[in-house]
Amino acid sequence: MSKTITEDEIEIPEAPPVIPQAPRPPKKPRPARKQVKPGDIERKETVQTGKEYNIWYNKWAGGDREDSYSNKTKAQARCHIKTDSGLTRANTTGMKYHCLFFARGNCPYGWECEYQHCLPDPSQAPPDSAKDVFARDKFADYRDDMGGVGSFNRQNRTLYVGRIKETGTGPETEQVVIRHFREWGDIERVRVLQYRSVAFVTYVHELHAQFAKEAMACQSLDNDEILNVRWATEDPNPVTKVTEKRRLEEMGQEAIRERMDPRVVDAMRAVRALEDGDILEDDDDDDPVPDAKRRRIEYTQDEDDDDDDLSPPPQSPPQDLPQGRGLLTADAMEGLKYFAEIRKRNGATLAVPKPKAAPPPKPGMGLVGYGSDEDSD
Repeated sequence: MSKTITEDEIEIPEAPPVIPQAPRPPKKPRPARKQVKPGDIERKETVQTGKEYNIWYNKWAGGDREDSYSNKTKAQARCHIKTDSGLTRANTTGMKYHCLFFARGNCPYGWECEYQHCLPDPSQAPPDSAKDVFARDKFADYRDDMGGVGSFNRQNRTLYVGRIKETGTGPETEQVVIRHFREWGDIERVRVLQYRSVAFVTYVHELHAQFAKEAMACQSLDNDEILNVRWATEDPNPVTKVTEKRRLEEMGQEAIRERMDPRVVDAMRAVRALEDGDILEDDDDDDPVPDAKRRRIEYTQDEDDDDDDLSPPPQSPPQDLPQGRGLLTADAMEGLKYFAEIRKRNGATLAVPKPKAAPPPKPGMGLVGYGSDEDSD
């Protein structure tokens, strides 16, 4: 009989060390250079092999399996972060999105571009989570070929890299993939399927995966191949699923903790402690009795001559007063009774306004009979 294993019982191995990103460009700001000159890049339309035109994806459907990436041509340019990054008009206007043509290595505008020419900063996420780092709208589902922008229903950090020409063992191919893909961000892990020409690259941040997907599309590694870079499907490994779920939960808790007011957190802790019957330890309160309960009205002898014969009620030994059942507390009720007794001894009475008598009716303003033919009028 098989036993069902819960998520808590799954042992998660220690995460491998993160592969650091390649050396970043110098911190001294400089204007972004123009990667290509206008007219240098020849735009070649991809031959459509499908039979039905899909207006949603703006392409012919049914041809993804037939061409098998054979009609793809090698990219004519490639981005080099160390030399191509720089300041653009986006640094002045406040644009948060990055240039798609800069990632592909063929932006002719340079510092005149309206988008950023640099790697995405994970600490400055785009304002709209329904768009990618290039301001393109995401969709609810992935395309059939797992290409395109992606889906907003899932945070995907893994890229599928196909059509790799292997010239050595698995570890050697892994080092080649790491050397080319670490330029676009910190890599969490790389998995190479030997003899299948496939590798899976998982970045630490999704923004870097989005940038790397466009930067390495139709590029080559060391053997002049044409890479097929697209989004990877969800890993069926249960350990990976649990790890990803816990990572997302921790990210959500950290984001909520950073944006929440600490006073609200303290108030919620106090309410929860009252519900559970716990006692919160305050650093400043040495006396368990609050100041509001210690307030009493004190009288001095030089206040008024009429109050000399008054004496405050005898103080009873301290005991727990019953809590009021209405809107007023027991302390408030005791104070009102004490003031009522003082008012009674001084002979002061509340001035109750007497109701005014109704004015007598003016003569000649009686009822007038209606004109009628009957005698009863």
